[in-house]
Formats: sequence, C-alpha cells, structure tokens
Amino acid sequence: MAPGRTSRSRYLQRETVASPIRLAIADDHALFRQGLKALLRLRNEVVVVGETDRVEGLDEFLDRTPCDVLLLDLQMERSAVDDVRTAAERVHVVIVTANEYSDEPLAAMRAGARAVVFKRVAIEMLLDAVRAVMEGNVWMPPALQARLAGSVREADRQRLTPRELEVVRHVAMGRKNGDIARQLFISEETVKAHLSNVFGKLGVRDRVELALHALRAGLVALHPDPGERHSGPLPRKS
Repeated sequence: MAPGRTSRSRYLQRETVASPIRLAIADDHALFRQGLKALLRLRNEVVVVGETDRVEGLDEFLDRTPCDVLLLDLQMERSAVDDVRTAAERVHVVIVTANEYSDEPLAAMRAGARAVVFKRVAIEMLLDAVRAVMEGNVWMPPALQARLAGSVREADRQRLTPRELEVVRHVAMGRKNGDIARQLFISEETVKAHLSNVFGKLGVRDRVELALHALRAGLVALHPDPGERHSGPLPRKS
C-alpha cells in the first residue's frame, strides 16, 4: 500500500459523519408540517424522509417510507392511539401533540411510544426527545411526569411499601437519588436500597425500565395540572 494511502484512509475515517436520523411526520395540519420541515432542514443530524396527513394507512406509509423515528400527532381524522402499538414495533414513535391535558399521551406511552413532546415547545426540545429515543431511552415533559405520579394501583400498593411507592413516584418525575433523598429526608444509600428492592419486586433492571413499567402498567396515573408548564427528559440509563 502506498505510504500516502493509509494516512488518507485515516483522515477519511476521522471526517466520516454519522448518518442523519430519518424522520417521518404524520400530522393532518399542513401548515404545521411545512413549518416543522423548514426548521428540521436547518439541522444536519436529521432528515425528513416522508409525511402523511392521515392515520388510516399508517402501516402502508411506513412500508414505503423507511425511517428511524415517526413523529405522530394523536388527533388526525381519528385518534391515533390505537395505532401506536403496531407502529412502535417497527420504528421509534415520538408523540407530537397539542393535547396536553388528556389521558391520550399516557395511553400512547403505554402502547409503546418512546416520547411525548408538546407542540408549543421549541424545536430544540423535539430534537432532545429524538436523540433520547435513538439512544434507547424515553423522554417526557416533567409537566406530564408530575401528573403521572398521582395514584397507584391497589395491586402495586400491596407489593410495594409506602416508602418504596414514594421513591417510584419521584423516579417517574425524573428526580435523581440525591434529590429524592432530600425530598424524603433520607440518605442516598437508603434511596438506593429502596430502588434495589423495587427493581426486584417489579422485575425491572434500571430506572428507565422502572419509568416504563410505571407508565405502561399503570403504576402511576395521569392527573391534569394546568399550572405545570416545564419540559425535560426522563432519567437515562447510567
């Protein structure tokens, strides 16, 4: 091999850029789709590969539109909640909705969606959610997390101690061990011990699985809180 060829090969490897994340948009508002595409075109890390304005025929749309992430509105010509489970078996589903105070975002998460983003937020927050799901995590606004932490099923109440239930609620709201310890006036080691017990009782391996279990199994339930207006990610795997 010529001397210059190896150095050029290494240079090209360093210059290689990761392939952009392929996004598909399912939303029945043309103005919203056009505006979203215009903003996303300014970002090199993503590319919009297709769009549809109907939930009917979503499977066929995904057949002809290979993508990594589906940005899905829940309210088109009908509710899309029942279509989330099938779509989530094929791609990462990110719910993009203006409907902040109903049970539908929670139902979509239980069906397999990996993130919920409200339409009023900035494009940077949507991209945060896309990055999170591509890394295998879940993403949800704390406004929704807080409303999820309101009530617990009786069966789970019997399986977990009152203190363990409190810890689960705080984890569902995205709080770290130190924050939980301060909120509950206990040590971080005690928080870790409670989490270890919870993981064993619920059969989950980490905080992300615990959050998903809480969402999908109904461990916590949605309670509207119009005063909560902030957004951010759920805790990621450590």
